[in-house]
Parts: sequence; structure tokens; C-alpha cells
Amino acid sequence: MAAANQPVGGLASPSASPGPHALAAARAGGGARAAPRRIGSALLRAAPALTLAAFGLPIVAGLAGTALPAFGWLPSIGGHEASLAPWQRLFAQPGFATSLATTLFTGWVATLLSVAVALGWVTLVHHRPWARRLGRALAPLLATPHSALAIGFAFLIAPSGWLVRWVSPGLTGFELPPDVSTVGHPSGWPLVACLLLKEVPYLMLMALAALNQVNAAAQIGAARSLGYAPGTAALKVVLPQLYAQLRLPIYAVLAFSLTVVDVALVLGPGHPPTLAVLAVRWFFDPDVSLYFPAAAAALLLLALVLASVALWHGGERVVARVGRAWLARGGRRGVATTMFAAAGQLVAPLMALAALALAGMALWSIAAQWRYPHAWPAAWSLAAWQRQLPSLEGPLVATLTIGAAATLIALVLAVACLENEAARRMRAEQARSHHWLLYVPLVVPQVAFLFGAQVLLVRTGLDATWGAVVWAHLVFVLPYLFLSLADPWRAYDERYTRSALALGASRWRTFWRIKLPILLPPVAVAAAVAFAVSVGLYLPTLFAGSGRIATLTTEAVTLSAGADRRVIGVWALLQALLPMLAYALALAAPRLVRPRGGPRA
Repeated sequence: MAAANQPVGGLASPSASPGPHALAAARAGGGARAAPRRIGSALLRAAPALTLAAFGLPIVAGLAGTALPAFGWLPSIGGHEASLAPWQRLFAQPGFATSLATTLFTGWVATLLSVAVALGWVTLVHHRPWARRLGRALAPLLATPHSALAIGFAFLIAPSGWLVRWVSPGLTGFELPPDVSTVGHPSGWPLVACLLLKEVPYLMLMALAALNQVNAAAQIGAARSLGYAPGTAALKVVLPQLYAQLRLPIYAVLAFSLTVVDVALVLGPGHPPTLAVLAVRWFFDPDVSLYFPAAAAALLLLALVLASVALWHGGERVVARVGRAWLARGGRRGVATTMFAAAGQLVAPLMALAALALAGMALWSIAAQWRYPHAWPAAWSLAAWQRQLPSLEGPLVATLTIGAAATLIALVLAVACLENEAARRMRAEQARSHHWLLYVPLVVPQVAFLFGAQVLLVRTGLDATWGAVVWAHLVFVLPYLFLSLADPWRAYDERYTRSALALGASRWRTFWRIKLPILLPPVAVAAAVAFAVSVGLYLPTLFAGSGRIATLTTEAVTLSAGADRRVIGVWALLQALLPMLAYALALAAPRLVRPRGGPRA
């Protein structure tokens, strides 16, 4: 091989030693090839900052835009000096104390019950082989928007609802709907019940994901060998490890339950309403002077959420101290185990109610005639769908395009951030330490910053535009997509990439031909989660769109105030079907595009 590079016949070979022009050309070619790599590396390095700006800037600017009018400053509508008048007007509002009490009661009770039921269920089924595969069964319920489930639940529990029809008049004697209050009950119990239908499955799914990181079987086996009952062993050994990973999701559930608007509009009390609903009503009132007390109410909601999270965190410390003493006593059985087991037994009835709520929507959408007290429609018809088709087109297109755009942008940002982690060889534990930032949009009340963000959009002339609504959705879509995708992406075996690089493939080619196909199943599921979140967003669409961009969710919530049940059923059912179709596509897509002979995730 060495002789091949020697001069022939004592004469220098023109190709043996490249001249200055050849060297310059080689450097230029290498620089041309290196330029895209440098650009790609720069974009990856910038991805975390871009991602943080995408959902951080609207929150910071929005909170500032809400805080100023809360203290009287909004010159565009006459607020030229700081004052406490907005707060005085808020506190003087008739029924304010009731609104505040209802907000705290429904938010805390829904969260406490959701946590108890979800954790109780985990202690019951953690050792079952099917428990970890339950995520797919929960997908239809998790995909259903809150407002759609609330409408179906209202159909179920109304005085003329499906539950009463099943037992009337035979068991109740009701020939007419009973004169009782269910939907909109002043106590807020329908709101609490509907929140349970959504938050319990969410916490169950989070607990199942956390179980994968806990060697539960070996630890339970060791505890049982010491004489502990199965439930007690799970409660004392597994649950403390799980809770550490569930803390942030629980905070998000608490914040959402305290500040939810769309479910409260459908099921909550109306006079006076919860504090979040009161603030939204004032924000959209024609009397612009109500913007000031509305901003004060939004800021008060933020303070309530922060105080509630702090109180919950303090309660964790107290429970931990009491729990250590309980563990030290070494009791093999106890009342706590029985209570958690009883709470876990509520999962089956809750799932049944959720399924009936969805089925009730579907039946109403195709019912021609359904008089009380008949349990089933007397006739079936697609007339309601045919009448609503012209009205459905615009909101349906808006829902699909906004959801697809927000999901695509969030996916690009999330993948870029995760690839930046891989390029920097960041440890998973180090990366997860920053996850609390992703929960900021989920913990900060929507109404607390969306009004301020709307003011910013108005001043820049971007309000009521399609792009503004996409950006508002991105603030909430991005955290869910990132959290859904992060763990599978970090679990990818980098040896596949190194093998491809060693065979001469470029890094971009390796990403598109090796890494992405392997990770396609979790990518598709994360995209479906993001799209489902976008479909269900009510307040971001309302504020960023200034009420002029209609989606299926905004129209369904509006119709729930008093339209024909068949019409409401059509809108709510279509709203619920879109995320389910997205999940179905996410499950089918990897099978359709998986490379032949390629490795599977």
C-alpha cells in the first residue's frame, strides 16, 4: 500500500502531493459540509431558550398585564393611577364570600378525593400484571375534553337525566322529572364529581408511569416475608416512593380544580359562581370598568393557588412526620390500609359513570324523540347531525388546524430540547431536575395571565388572529407533549446511533432513518396527547381569539347553557371524538410506517 503512493519512475506524481489550489478547494468543501452541522448544532443549543420563551414569556407578560389593572392602572380604559378600588369593588360584590368558599371547597375536595382514590387503587392493583398495561384502556377517557365530559355528565345527573330515567317511575314513582337541583347545585358537588372523573384517571396514569421506576415486586415481597399484609406493604413501602414522583402532577390537579372555568360553567353553581367564572364574566362584560375587579379576582385566584400549594406542601411534611412514626411502630395491618383500599374501590364506579356520560352524549345526538321517563329514545335519527353540519364546518376546521399547528411546533421544540440533552450527554436525573418549569403553565391559573396576554395582543394588533390562538395553545400543549415524550426519548439506546455513525452515516441521516423510526410510537402518542389538550382548551381560545375564533369547545360550552340536548350532543360528541381519533392514529401509525426489519421501541 505504501508503494502505491510513491513517485513513478523518479517523477513526482501530480496527485501525490496536493497543491495549494487543491488544499483550498478541500478546505472549502469541508467548510461547506460543516456549515449545516454548525447551524444544526447552534439551533439545538438554542432550543431550550426558545422553548422556555415560547411558554414563559406569555405567562410573565400576562401576569404583569393582569397585575397592573388589578391595582387600577390601565390607561386605555381610564385607569390612570394606582389604587385599591378594584379590590374594594371585588370584596363588595354580593355573594363574593360564597364564591370564594365554593372555589376553595370544590378545589380542595376534588383534589383530596382524586389523590385518595388514585393512590388507593395503586395499593390494590400494583402487583397485577395487567395494571401496567391499563394506560391504553384509560386513553379514551383521558382524551375526552373536560367540557365534553361535563356535558355528558350533566345529561346523566339532571332531574330528567339518564340515571333517573332508569329507575322511574317503577322505583321512584316519578311520572315527571323531580323538582330537585342537581346541575348547578349551590354546594358544587356536581363540579367535584366531574373533576373526579377526569383527575382520577390522570393520577392513575401518572402513578403507573412512576411504578415503572420502582422495584415494587421485590420490595413488597420482602415486606410480606416480615408479616405485612399486601395492602399494608404497598402503603408503607411503595407509596412513599411513588408520591415523590407524583408531587408536581398533584399540584397541577389542585391548581386546575381551584381555577377551572369550562366545567364550572356547565356544572357549577351560577349565582354566585366560582371565583374563576366570576372573573371571566367580568372580563367579557360590555362594561369595561369591570375589567379592574376582574383583574383583582384573577390575581386573587393566583394567590389562592400559591397558598393552597404551600399549604399542601406543609401538609406533606406533617404526614411524613406522622408516617415515620407509624412505620416505626411496625403495625402489620391498620385503619389507613382499609381506608385506602376502600377509596381504591371507587375507581370502577367512576369509570362506569364516565362511560355512561359519553354514551349519553352519543345517544342524544342520534335521538329523534326521547321523552321522560323512557330509558331509551323512542326513535333514532341523524337529523340533528344534518342540521348542524353547516355550522360545524368552521369550528371544526379551526379546531383541527390550531391543534395540528400547536402540536407540530411543540413537537419540534421538544425533540430539539431532547436532542440537545443527548448531544450534551446530560444525565436523566439532571434533566428531570428542570421539569418543574414545565408545570408553571399548569399551576398558574389561566385566567391570571391570559387577560394580560390579551392586552399585549391588542396593543400589537395580533388579537383575534389564528396565530395568536396557536401561540396561546402552545403554552399549554408544550408541557404535556414534553412530559409525555421525555422519558421514552431518554431511554433510547444510543448504541444504534453510534453504530450508524461508525458505518459512515451522517448525524441527520441517522436521526431520520434510525432514531426517529424507533421512537415513532412514543412520538405519536405524545402528539396525540398534545392534540387532545389543544382540542379541549377553552379560555386560551376565548381570550386570544377575543371571542371571534370559534372552536368546537367554545361552541359546545356556549350551547350547554340552554340549547336543545340533541344539538349539544352533536357538538360535544364531535369534540370528544377528535382526540380519540388522534389516539387511534397514534397507535396505528407505527405499524404502518415501521421500517422493515428495523428495531422496535
